[in-house]
Amino acid sequence: GLSAEVLPENERGMTMKYRIWGGIVLLLVLLLAANLFLGSARIPFRAVLGILAGEEGEKTAWTYIVWQTRFPQAVTALFAGASLAVAGVMLQTVFANPLAGPSILGIDSGASLGVALVMLLCGGTVGGITVGLTFSGYVAVVVGAFAGAALILGLIIFFSTLIRSNVMLLIIGMMMGYIASSAISLLNFFATAEGVFSYTMWGMGDFSGVSAGQLPFFCGILSVGLFLALLLMKPLNALLLGERYAGNLGINVRRVRVVLLISTGLLTAVTTAFCGPIAFIGLAVPHIARLLLGTSNHNLLLPVTMLCGAVIALLCNLISVLPGSAGVIPLNAITPVLGAPVIIYVIVNQRKIQYFH
Repeated sequence: GLSAEVLPENERGMTMKYRIWGGIVLLLVLLLAANLFLGSARIPFRAVLGILAGEEGEKTAWTYIVWQTRFPQAVTALFAGASLAVAGVMLQTVFANPLAGPSILGIDSGASLGVALVMLLCGGTVGGITVGLTFSGYVAVVVGAFAGAALILGLIIFFSTLIRSNVMLLIIGMMMGYIASSAISLLNFFATAEGVFSYTMWGMGDFSGVSAGQLPFFCGILSVGLFLALLLMKPLNALLLGERYAGNLGINVRRVRVVLLISTGLLTAVTTAFCGPIAFIGLAVPHIARLLLGTSNHNLLLPVTMLCGAVIALLCNLISVLPGSAGVIPLNAITPVLGAPVIIYVIVNQRKIQYFH
C-alpha cells in the first residue's frame, strides 16, 4: 500500500492540478468577458451589459458591434487558439520533438498555399475579403487550405517512415514550408494588385475573419477536429514510450497517424483559412501547459493545452484592439512576443525538462 508520506504528496499534487484547472478556467472567462466589453469602439460598460441581457434594441449600432463583431471574434479566438495548441501538442508527441508545430513543420505554409491558389488563382472569399469571383465562397478557401495542410503533413509522415532522425525530419518540414512559400511568392507575382493586397492582409493574422453567419460552420468543423484529438489521448500516451512499445500494447500506429493527420489537418487548415497563418500559438502553448502541469500525460495535458490555447488567443485578440479607433494590430505582430520567450526558455533548459518520457 501507499506510505503515509506518499499519500499527502499525491493529494498535494492533485490539489495543485485542480488549482491550475480552476485558474485557467477563471482566466478564460475573464478574458472572454473582456473581449466583449472592450474593443476599438468605446461602448459604456452598462450599455454592453444591457445588450448582453437583451435589454437594448436590436437595431442600435452598439448592439450590432457587440453581437455581430465582438462576439464572433471572441468565439473565433477561443476555438482557433484551442485548435492550434492541440495540433501543436499532437505533432510534438508523434515526432517526439519539442520544436514540432504547425508553423515549424510547414503545415500552415501548405494551408497558406491552398488559400493562395483559391484567392489569387481562382478568385475566392474568406471573411470580409473577396477577390474576383466568389468561387463557392469561403468553403472553397477552407477546402484549399485543408488540401495544402494535409499534403504537407502527409509528406512529413511519409518521410518519417524513411528517416528516424527527428532533427532531419524537422529540416525536411522546414524545406517543404520554403517550397510552399516560394510557390506563394510566384502566385503573388502574377496576381492582380487587389489580390496581392487582400492576401497580404489575410497573412497578417486576424480573428475578425469569421462572420456571425459563418461561425456555426467554423466552430462545427473545429469541434470535429478537437473531438478526434481527444480520442487520441491513450494512443498518444503510448507513443511517448516509442512506436514499438505502442505496437506491443495493441495500438495500431498507422491508424493513429491517419487520424492524427485528419485531426491536425482540419484544425490547422480551417483556422489558417479564416484567421491567417498565426505563428507561435501551436508551438509555444503546449510547452506552457507542460510547464504548468509538470507532466506529459495527455489525459491532463490535452485538455489543459486546449484551454491555454484559448486563453492566449483571447489575450492576443484583446491586445490587438488596444490602439482603439487608430486601428487593429495584426496578430502576427503580437504572438511572437508572447511565444518566442517560451521557446527560448525550453531550448535553454531542455536538459533539465524531460518532456517525452
